[in-house]
Amino acid sequence: MTEQTNHSYDASDIQVLEGLEPVRLRPGMYIGGTDEKAWHHLPVEIMDNSIDEAVAGFAKKIIVSLIDAKTIEITDDGRGIPVDEHPKYPGKSALEVILTTLHSGGKFNNNVYKTSGGLHGVGSAVVNALTSEMIVTISRDGYEWTQTFSRGKPTSTITRGAATKNHGTKIRFTIDDEIFGTSAVFKPIKIYRMARAKSFLSKGVRVEWHCNPELLTEDMNIPADTTFYYPNGVADFLEEKTKDKPRILPRIFSGSVDFPDDMGRVEWALTFLTDENGAASDDGFFSSYCNTIATIDGGTHETGFKSAITKGIKAYGEKVNNKAAASIIGDDVFDSVAAIVSVFYKTPQFLGQTKEKLSNPEIARYTENALRDPWDIFLASDPKTANALLDFVINLANARIKTKQVKDIARKTPTKRIRMPAKLADCSKHGVEGTELFIVEGESAGGTAKQARDRATQAIMPLRGKVLNVISNSDERFGANKELNELIDIIGAGTAKDWDDSKLRYEKIIVMTDADVDGSHIASLLMAFFYQHMPQLIYGGHLYLSCPPLYKLTCGTESIYVDTDEELEELKNNKYKNKKIEISRFKGLGEMMPNQLKETTMSPKTRRLIRVELPPRTDEGAEDTEKTRTIVSELMGKKPEFRFKFITEHAQFVKDLFV
Repeated sequence: MTEQTNHSYDASDIQVLEGLEPVRLRPGMYIGGTDEKAWHHLPVEIMDNSIDEAVAGFAKKIIVSLIDAKTIEITDDGRGIPVDEHPKYPGKSALEVILTTLHSGGKFNNNVYKTSGGLHGVGSAVVNALTSEMIVTISRDGYEWTQTFSRGKPTSTITRGAATKNHGTKIRFTIDDEIFGTSAVFKPIKIYRMARAKSFLSKGVRVEWHCNPELLTEDMNIPADTTFYYPNGVADFLEEKTKDKPRILPRIFSGSVDFPDDMGRVEWALTFLTDENGAASDDGFFSSYCNTIATIDGGTHETGFKSAITKGIKAYGEKVNNKAAASIIGDDVFDSVAAIVSVFYKTPQFLGQTKEKLSNPEIARYTENALRDPWDIFLASDPKTANALLDFVINLANARIKTKQVKDIARKTPTKRIRMPAKLADCSKHGVEGTELFIVEGESAGGTAKQARDRATQAIMPLRGKVLNVISNSDERFGANKELNELIDIIGAGTAKDWDDSKLRYEKIIVMTDADVDGSHIASLLMAFFYQHMPQLIYGGHLYLSCPPLYKLTCGTESIYVDTDEELEELKNNKYKNKKIEISRFKGLGEMMPNQLKETTMSPKTRRLIRVELPPRTDEGAEDTEKTRTIVSELMGKKPEFRFKFITEHAQFVKDLFV
């Protein structure tokens, strides 16, 4: 038995959190964190409720007003949240129950909403819990009704006001500095884009946008007041986005099809973009949504959509007896599309608290089946356009085969050929000098990096999640790991045992990960891999770490990027003291616009890199080499006590070194 401590463990130690206390104590469990992305998700939850009213046919207009940097107001002309007494909570209105109780609302009753974007009944209550003030005004039953809240608790009883013939809900709230910090402010461009997206995803609904002009700067390039209205939904929006760009399809391929058993429907719009020379364009995009919620990590609706479009093009190729169509894969078809797919579904299942990936397996089948016939008919009805599209995609397939799958490992002496991974976006320059391979964390960041890069000298290889820890895993597991072995092939010079500098395909290998804990972990795993299997890469000075900024600080028309919290505090307390500033925190590379990523992290003129180095391998340095091997083994191995010991002994010496 272990020695007992003096502290007893009994019923008094069991903490019971009531009301919305769990949300304030652990906001990350409900909105994914307390960073910029999290507080910008709050108005999305409120607007989703208004959109649900619109989708259900009860609202025609929604107003989004950014009052000040921390306060937003969202109004709709729907039925209005019920204000009568709730049968299970005597003395409390339904409004108060909805805003102070988790898992309450009309989203659990299919007779009220067939589909909804609300956060499983917790959305409005979670927003209320994380705001310093919320004012709710309801118009229904012939009167205006008002109730106020703060940090999840009512600060007044519901009060009946003036008589009115209007109906709807108006919610104004201020984000809470206690949760998000004093620097938390709404970015007008993000709220503007959210309002616009909700509008085109809810065809026929008018969304008014109003913003305090003092919050706008010239570089935002958005109006203070406007109205979004897309009677044909995603088709109108895609037409607006691509009307001035070269397209293969003279008309947008769009439509809407109901799913079986009244489970929902899918809406879509698709075209193919080219550059001025008729080649694939870098301006393409693919956006997906479920119940008007952006699924930025994709999901089963994207899978079904891509499958239908790809199979349809290949089937058309077979129909016209074009044998080259057999080589087409999905990456060829979607290399330069501009597309939107939006599904509405009764019982969506998501990965993550903020619903960034749709996971219902049946939706892939429903979506593919829904698009199959309309896409086949679209192609068959216009053979001239269909043939032009087929030739365009076949050319992309041929280019992929030539430049990615059968790539010369050594550009100088093409003596050995190997199939390159399809997701590698290679550079076009021949020869090693001046070329760079960016190993990028995540498909989203990889897509942004492809738009930000210099095509001539910079290649992009996106990775999915965390790579294998080669230090704590067997050689058999490493040998079976596809992603790491692809990196060996792409770099081209072999591994430690058969290394050949003359076959190195890039001058610099740059690991580009998010400026957070997960990003640092991925960078550490990759450095361990290179140290274990390609130490010559490090000794030759070829391996680097990128240095994305943590913040963007804007004061008036001036914007600067900030790398550390210390630098941010120094600027706030000195250069920008007593000045109105806007601070944006970059949670991930995928959140940056391509021009921002280029300026801060990729352009050799403005970026900063950390070169990874090792002690020299000489007779005198043999002891240092063994010491390095021991440190790497202990820090990346299976025993956590070594890592804890190292951190406690060396934390005081940590500093940033840039080259």
